[in-house]
Parts: sequence; structure tokens; C-alpha cells
Amino acid sequence: MKKILSVVMVLVLTLALAGCGTKTDNNGTPAGDNGTTTTAPTNTSGSTGSEIALITDKGNIDDKSFNQGSWEGVVKFAEENNITHQYIKPEEASDAGYLAAIDNAVSGGAKVIVTPGFLFEVPIYEAQTKYPDVKFILLDGEPHTADYATYETKSNVASIMYAEEQSGYLAGYAAVKDGYTKLGFMGGMAVPAVQAFGYGFLQGAEAAAADLGMADGSVSVIYHYTGDFAETDTNKATAKTMYQEGVEVIFACGGSVGKSVMAAASEAGAKVIGVDVDQRYDSETVITSATKGLGASVYAVLESIYKTNSWDTYAGKKTYFNAANNGVGLPTEVIGDANGNAFDRFKSFDKAAYDEVYKTLADGSKTPVRTITIADANGYATADELKSGLGLAKVTVTTRQ
Repeated sequence: MKKILSVVMVLVLTLALAGCGTKTDNNGTPAGDNGTTTTAPTNTSGSTGSEIALITDKGNIDDKSFNQGSWEGVVKFAEENNITHQYIKPEEASDAGYLAAIDNAVSGGAKVIVTPGFLFEVPIYEAQTKYPDVKFILLDGEPHTADYATYETKSNVASIMYAEEQSGYLAGYAAVKDGYTKLGFMGGMAVPAVQAFGYGFLQGAEAAAADLGMADGSVSVIYHYTGDFAETDTNKATAKTMYQEGVEVIFACGGSVGKSVMAAASEAGAKVIGVDVDQRYDSETVITSATKGLGASVYAVLESIYKTNSWDTYAGKKTYFNAANNGVGLPTEVIGDANGNAFDRFKSFDKAAYDEVYKTLADGSKTPVRTITIADANGYATADELKSGLGLAKVTVTTRQ
């Protein structure tokens, strides 16, 4: 009987630990995602905590977008340097939920915590004071109070930003240079990063049309914010309607919104431009992606902590990753194929054309606008505001709510 009870207790403890998380394999890929916490990889040495932790936002670690790109940077650095690492998915997507996940990570021994996305701005504002000995890498945001009255980035926080307007510019430029004249933009929420992607997209399309000597009004764009970052039937229906109205390619700029757009594009025989990470592997409809160097930037900051003793480079301030430091761009390589052509889904736009336009951003000869004046408190620009704020002439915009 004692032997039976012992076996039962082992099973119970095993199930309890499984409820707390799932281990990653040697490549840092989740062996199973139960929506809670993953424990550290195989180099944990028996510990249930890790030295480096990433807290996910509303999405999952395999979202093919912001969480995944950031996690890949953690995994690459940690595995190269034999440092324990884990990711934690909060139990609820709220300031309290994110803070609880941070508490969990610190209790497990985390010395460095990576938080991808603006949703962590308020939690990090509190956590930076609560845990002065922990270093926080906040991506796409800067710490502030819930009422936005006070902004403060303390010396234990690196606020990493990206020039989304440049990445969007490259996507819009490539699309028009490749012959697309009926474009769509489906952003998630009208937050600064998504706005910048959209503004850059319009400016890039304008620049390409000008370079091609096209007449005013030659390029049309349907511009829409979904109000979420989710894969939903509504978002798919919106994309389907755009395609039915003649849109040839949609810049899907809203996390899992992209999955809805890809599904609609597959049915319509149309095209998609991905965002954040290279999404060509998710659908044949994706011709390119406006990427951020998420993994590269996380790797660079971790390197400053563990390898080069240069944390002060990032500590207590905002640092932008842009074309000048290879922090944004379109994909130029095909993963797993040394001879692959990352531009093979374009009709004519190629690497040489890309390098030419990229250089104009890297050397500062082209400086896309990141913000414009908008009357709406929620950040929804009107067609007139987009036209005047971005200097559009070749491009006409129709906005939809």
C-alpha cells in the first residue's frame, strides 16, 4: 500500500509541475504550450527558475510575431552562453497579471527580464522600483504611470524602440516598385508602433510612385485599424472585403491579425505583407515582411550585460534600432537555405533594388515621418490628416473604422 501511495504522490507532483509550465527543447522551442509558464530549458540544473526570463504579452510564444521574435533572441544568446532561460505567459493580460508574472520570474531567480511590447509600460514603471537589482529590457515602450502623467526610465531598464516608419517605408516602396497600385493596410490598435508602420508604408508607396514617374492618384490605399491583435472571423471578413474591392496586397500589421488576412488572401488569390518577423513561412501569400530586429536587439542588450560590460549604453534611456544599425528591414535571407532568394515572391523587385532604397534610409538621405497631428484621441487619422501630414500626392487614401 505504501508503494502504491508513493507512486500516486509522484504522479500528482508531476502533474502539478506540468501545470506550472512546459520545458523547451534544445532549440528553445516549446515542447507544449498549456498557456501558463514554461520552466527553463535543459540547462536548468534542476532549478524551476531561470536567470533570464521573457514575459509574453497577449500573444503566445509561437505567434510568428513580437513574442516569438523576442524569444528567439533570448534563446540564441542564452544557449550560446549556457545561461538558464524561460518564458512566462501571464495568467491574465492586465497590468496586475503582468506584474504577477514578473514577481514569479524574480522569485525564480531571474536577474534579467525581457518584456515585449507597449503593454508592459505601466508594469515596468512599478517593477523597476520594486526590483532595483533586476535588469529589465522593455521592447517597444518606455515606463510610465497608468495616467501617462509621469514617464521615468530608471537605470535598471533599457527601453528599446524601433523605427517602424522605416520598415513600413521599405514595404510600401517595394510593393509599388513591384507593380502593385491597389494597396491595403490593416493595423491592430492605433498605438505608436502600429501608426508608424502605417505612416511609413504610405510614404514608401509615395516615394516609389514618384521614382516611377507615376501620376498623382495612381496608387490607392484602404487604411483600417481592427482595434485588436487577434485572429478573428471579423478580421478575415474585413480583409476579404478589401480583396473583393480590388486590393492586391494588404500590409497586415497587428500580430495575429495577420493570420486572418493570410486566410482571406489564400481564398482570394491575393497577397500579404507580414510584420515584425519574416512571415513567408506562414503562408505562400506573403511576399515580404516589414521586420524589426527583435531577436538581434535583445541579443545586443544581453551581450552588453553579460559580455561587454556596456549596460550603460542602454540603461535608463530609449535606444532606437533603425536602418543605420540594421534594426529594421525586409528579409534578405531564407532560413535554412543558403542559396534561397528572399525576394522570389516579387515579380520584379530584387535585392539590388532593395539595397538601393535601404541605403537612403541608412545614410539619412530619406527620413520618413513617424508621427503626425491627429485630432482623434484614439489615434485614428482621417484621410485628410494622412494626406497633409505625410505629403501624399501619388497616393490616395480611404480610411475605414
